[in-house]
Amino acid sequence: MSIRTTVTLDKDVYDRTRDFSKARGIPFREALNELVRQGLLAESAPRPKTPFKIKPVRMGLRPGLSYDNIEALLEYGEGPLHR
Repeated sequence: MSIRTTVTLDKDVYDRTRDFSKARGIPFREALNELVRQGLLAESAPRPKTPFKIKPVRMGLRPGLSYDNIEALLEYGEGPLHR
């Protein structure tokens, strides 16, 4: 089924579509439909996700702090009113 409509194309889009149709030996209408279809499929296709990577950096503890004293760590991180 075909639907007839009027489309206004920018000059560069028209030129590239015309070149595409000539290179493939197909009518402009078919070239335009094929290019629109490719664009719609590419937009809806899932994009490959790049893996999330973290580069760990050893930070250690500041002098005077110890993992053994949780209360002191909380006070240092959140202030004296951390409760």
